[in-house]
Amino acid sequence: MPEYLDVWQCIGCGRVEEVPQTCIGVCRTVKRKLVDQKDYDAIALRLERYAEVLRLIAASTPRREACLEHWHALQSRARAALAEDSAPSSSSAPAR
Repeated sequence: MPEYLDVWQCIGCGRVEEVPQTCIGVCRTVKRKLVDQKDYDAIALRLERYAEVLRLIAASTPRREACLEHWHALQSRARAALAEDSAPSSSSAPAR
C-alpha cells in the first residue's frame, strides 16, 4: 500500500505546503493527500491490467457450445493479472 503525505493546497492559486500558512485573505486551503509518483505508476499499471480483463469480459460473447471453455479462458486471464501483483518485484527488494 502506498504511503500518503498530508499537504495543504490553496484552491485559488494552487500553492502546496506541508503546513498551512497565514494568507493575505484571497487563498483558501484544503487538506490533500499526495502519493509518490512511483507508487501511483504501480497502481495505475495494476488497474490497467484489471481493466484489460474487464474489457475482454464485457466485449466477448461465447458460442453456446463453448461457454465452459470461454469461462475457463477468462478465469485464466484474470488469474494471470492477479498473479502479476503477487509476484515479487525487483523494485521492492531492499537496496544493499
